[in-house]
Amino acid sequence: MNRSLLLKLAKQFDTPLYVYDADKIVSQYQRMTKAFSSVKNLKINYAVKALSNINILKVFKELNSGIDTVSVQEVQLGLRAGFDPKDIIFTPNGVSLEEIEQAMGYGVQLNIDNLSILEQFGQKYPNTPVCIRINPHIMAGGNSKISVGHIDSKFGISIHQLPHIHRVVENTGMLISGIHMHTGSDIYDVDAFLRATEILFNAAETFKDLSYIDFGSGFKVPYKEGDIATDIEELGKKLSKRFNDFCKQFGKDLTLMFEPGKFLVSEAGNFLVHVNVVKQTTSTVFAGVDSGMNHFIRPMFYDAYHHIENLSNPNGKERFYTVVGYICETDTLGANRRINEITEGDILCFHNAGAYCFSMASNYNSRYRPAEVLVKDGKGYLIRERETIEDILRGQVLIDS
Repeated sequence: MNRSLLLKLAKQFDTPLYVYDADKIVSQYQRMTKAFSSVKNLKINYAVKALSNINILKVFKELNSGIDTVSVQEVQLGLRAGFDPKDIIFTPNGVSLEEIEQAMGYGVQLNIDNLSILEQFGQKYPNTPVCIRINPHIMAGGNSKISVGHIDSKFGISIHQLPHIHRVVENTGMLISGIHMHTGSDIYDVDAFLRATEILFNAAETFKDLSYIDFGSGFKVPYKEGDIATDIEELGKKLSKRFNDFCKQFGKDLTLMFEPGKFLVSEAGNFLVHVNVVKQTTSTVFAGVDSGMNHFIRPMFYDAYHHIENLSNPNGKERFYTVVGYICETDTLGANRRINEITEGDILCFHNAGAYCFSMASNYNSRYRPAEVLVKDGKGYLIRERETIEDILRGQVLIDS
């Protein structure tokens, strides 16, 4: 995104500030649909948890995307954004039967990821179409905290429990309309992902009433120059051919589904902060900013790398800084980074801040969550107001002393 526009938005809306580029979201969506254009029936369901602002959801609605939800609240957001229930899939884990029944009441597609709930649901609603989430026991990503398809993961029903699934289905008369997997984020090895798809294809052969196969997502985007990313074009070419061949063998044109989040919105996001202080110690030069792990937890939680740019001094001499937040924790946002010389008052930009950034923000230290801006056609639109003390106090109940 244009540096001058970001500086203008920082001045207009103050910092800390999340800024999203609608054009980048659209181009990523179109890139993915083009990669799988040889598939007759393709359905991309945006993973709402990545960035759930209702205005972002409306961008995907305009693209004829579906959405993937993991809570009944995300289902409600999708409905308020205008999505048809049939374009919403509910893929929770560890939730109660009651929450699944609540989602069912909205008419959305259901995805069940454990045998206990599958059996309970099947006994009460045997003729309701459901999808089953399979754990393929494949490590296709690079970060253990966001790899969810391995044998120790809490997600999905083990592929080795397939006979048990069939026993439940036969005993209850369930209708299995879809089969699903998600190996986790940061997939860079296309061949490892394709091995997982073979496991799902083999399982799919045993369910004769399928209408779709959902391969999840987790496609990796580059976070710095030279970074490895998922080759979505290579994946599209290889998986499309295999899927089309499978449909011929299956005797039915199934729908190929994905549920990308990071791939669609990560690179569209920029997080702008103001430098409060430059602090020299005996070993380090710190740049302390007006934000922290309360707004931007990925560097602390996932050891995630986000490129940091000094928007105020793009041509200055490069020096080494450790960029830290104002939270009463060791909230290091970037350690020992080479950045154009920073002075107090400068505006810094964290790139790739569209996915799992604002959506994981909190009010830790009783700090306000930041504002959000969406840039469409070169113009910035405020899509979330900065919080106030009233937002912090909302819901708190004062009792008599």
